[in-house]
Amino acid sequence: MRVGIIGLGYRLGYLARVFSAARDDFTIVGYVDPDPAGLPYAQEHGVSVGTAFDSLEAMLDSEDLDLLMVGSPNHLHLEHIRIGLDRGMKIFTEKPVVTTIEETMALAELIAEYGSDNLMVGLVLRYAPLYVDLRKAQAEGLLGDVTSIEASEHIPPYHGAFFMRDWRRYERYSGSFMLEKCCHDLDLYNGVMGSRPQYVSSFGGRRTFIPANAPQNLGINDMEVYHRKPSGWQGSDKVFDSDGDIIDFQTAMVQYANGAALTFHTNLNVPDDFRRFAVMGVKGMAEGDFIRNFMRVTDSRTGDRLIDTTYKTSELSQHYGADEQMAEDILKHMIEGVPLPVSVVDALEAGLLALTMDQAMRTRTVVDMTPIWQRFDAALGQKS
Repeated sequence: MRVGIIGLGYRLGYLARVFSAARDDFTIVGYVDPDPAGLPYAQEHGVSVGTAFDSLEAMLDSEDLDLLMVGSPNHLHLEHIRIGLDRGMKIFTEKPVVTTIEETMALAELIAEYGSDNLMVGLVLRYAPLYVDLRKAQAEGLLGDVTSIEASEHIPPYHGAFFMRDWRRYERYSGSFMLEKCCHDLDLYNGVMGSRPQYVSSFGGRRTFIPANAPQNLGINDMEVYHRKPSGWQGSDKVFDSDGDIIDFQTAMVQYANGAALTFHTNLNVPDDFRRFAVMGVKGMAEGDFIRNFMRVTDSRTGDRLIDTTYKTSELSQHYGADEQMAEDILKHMIEGVPLPVSVVDALEAGLLALTMDQAMRTRTVVDMTPIWQRFDAALGQKS
């Protein structure tokens, strides 16, 4: 299998290793990146990335590829995906797929033209064993109709500081923090709800990573936590005086078309971090945490514990055992046609929810997503 990469950053350098481990003949023959931050990681783990090319077109002209992997900064994804689709390529793109509502509609039009079968997306948490077990419990009727979900994604200070120093600190490149980091989670809970979001409210801002909170009179070792995770393209050493425009905390409330509701919270400065959910159904509840590695299901009537599972992750996985499974499933999908648990349309729907949360936060209003879904369905060539 011959593979090309555009955007050899930290994530694609890591996935090059994961995909190579999943299939012996997975061979990266070339990449496009003027400053490949993920190259040292790939080389350190014995993964060859082939020839460096000056442009995507040059790589596609030179190499006969079975798969194009898109890991460029988010604002470049649409153009790189467009070029790949025009060339008839199978494409794997990292999340978020695009960065704005207008880009979402443009990609939906491309999907209407080319179909969605050749475009796969790295919403890796869909492959996490914990989430698979949650959906299995739901399918078996242990929860009944979902009434509400409480969920969060929190990240520790070293990771929050990374966002303040990396290119992702600029919304013009990342889309927003909610979109860049939390589209995973929003996709998961959209899947559990089985219904589209309709009404959205949100509040947030930046209260941690501001000059007034900068540690004073600390030595280099004391500041290590804020520089532990290296930044790549457009990187900066500034943390509490970052010139970025992303938030460092945000809360949101969502009512879905079926009447159920979600509350969601993200924060970039949680030292004892967790990524958890509580799904409340009429028959039972499911509570889990991707970081603390457990999932429990409790019967509403009797209080009996129906499921109580803890999970182990491998040394290789960055996402709770999901990365290896995603690589295996995507390769099986390409070779054997095995269906995937998440589609690019799912990813775009999660992205639209994230972008609407940001709109609601900026305007301090409750946003009705009905017109957005009408535009989206029309772009996909579907009837609302």
